[in-house]
Amino acid sequence: MKELSLHILDLVQNSIRAEATLVEICITESIEKNLLEIEINDNGKGMPHEILDKASDPFFTSRTTRDVGLGIPLFKQMAEHCNGNISLISEEGIGTRLISTFEINHIDRQPLGDIEGVLVLLLVANPSVRFVYTHQTISGKYVFDTLEIKNILGNSTINDSGIIKFIKEMIRENLVDINANC
Repeated sequence: MKELSLHILDLVQNSIRAEATLVEICITESIEKNLLEIEINDNGKGMPHEILDKASDPFFTSRTTRDVGLGIPLFKQMAEHCNGNISLISEEGIGTRLISTFEINHIDRQPLGDIEGVLVLLLVANPSVRFVYTHQTISGKYVFDTLEIKNILGNSTINDSGIIKFIKEMIRENLVDINANC
């Protein structure tokens, strides 16, 4: 994957498979600390400790459709390669929290990419899940909450191409306003 947003999409799919009804994606850019932090929290099923211990092993997956699970292991390898790390915390019946850090100016750190496209895709494909996206920079903070969008739309469908385009442009404009650089 060439963009961090695609990794985020892959990791959020784990939350959805774990029956999460709330997924929070938080990105913090700290230029002064040279640190990019990506955090994904969900209220899904959570993982038992024996699975949590194996989650970063590429030759382990809890899925029955394949024998390997590369999402978390690849993300961990990328973070470590960019002088960062990953932390995975989970409790059965409570949910899962993944926190990763990257050196912002590391030459091999992938760009954030099309995060607004990923958010819109998640919203359209998973209308029953609430997504809260927070992006913090030195210039400000932007919060996108699908609950607010659903309240504004009322009975209108999110799948309308005009609404999708509007939401994507709104997210992009707000990220520009806070000088999001990733």
